[in-house]
Amino acid sequence: MATQQDFTSTYKPTWCPGCGNFGIYPATKKALSELGLEPHQVVMSFGIGCSSNGANFFKLYAFHTLHGRSLPVAVGVKLANHDLTVIADAGDGDSFGEGIAHFVHTARTNIDITYLVHDNRLYSLTKGQMSPTTAEGMKTASTPFGAPNQPFNPLASAIINGATFVAQGFSGDIIHLSELIKKAIKHRGFSFINILQVCVTFNKVNTFQWYKDRIYKVEEAGHNAADFQKALTVATQGHDKLPIGVIYQTQKPTSVDKLPQLKEATLVKQSIENIDISQELNSFK
Repeated sequence: MATQQDFTSTYKPTWCPGCGNFGIYPATKKALSELGLEPHQVVMSFGIGCSSNGANFFKLYAFHTLHGRSLPVAVGVKLANHDLTVIADAGDGDSFGEGIAHFVHTARTNIDITYLVHDNRLYSLTKGQMSPTTAEGMKTASTPFGAPNQPFNPLASAIINGATFVAQGFSGDIIHLSELIKKAIKHRGFSFINILQVCVTFNKVNTFQWYKDRIYKVEEAGHNAADFQKALTVATQGHDKLPIGVIYQTQKPTSVDKLPQLKEATLVKQSIENIDISQELNSFK
């Protein structure tokens, strides 16, 4: 069985000392190894940002995409070979700014992939500008007088747009986060985990201690993740209480289940011999 080291490349992470990515990185590798997966069975699709430099640090099939485009690449991989475990990995700016349309539409199709979002509430790779999840009033490199808008709510958006597994984790709790990632990968359908992550360089507000003072585990509070309305209530409560754990989970047919072309075998294993597309080509004349 593969170990965490088997998922570790020879490149050393270049994140700032104390970055929350140093918690998410081992939590992901721990989950993959404990699920009994081998590196050749896993594809990770990365966006652009601090977290997406992980394309160099994981030893598996990795694809470094464009800004906001980790999801469409992950969807394409899954449709081509749904035997693979596919994970899209991106930051909050990448996911909820440039990639917001992909987030909404991938959720509603319920394709069987896992989406890990590193949410440090800033565009940190480009020196700490406001992101969609920046708290209203927070001073950043691009909002010296305070962010003017209320923050985007990724949990509520995922729930109302059809994601069948919605969770939130914390980069400072590797064991708990690793268990969430395992549950997300095992779930059949679109699994989304928003990961609360510190940025020690640019975000001096949302520190480790700030999160620890506000975080609570929903499973310890008796939350019923199968209840849609209760999930929305938890997802929309104020910033003074930050839930981590599985917020919502349900079962629905995945997009692959609805495609008769993929019932017999995954696309890459199907023969392309004796396929006549002349009628389709003639339609363009």
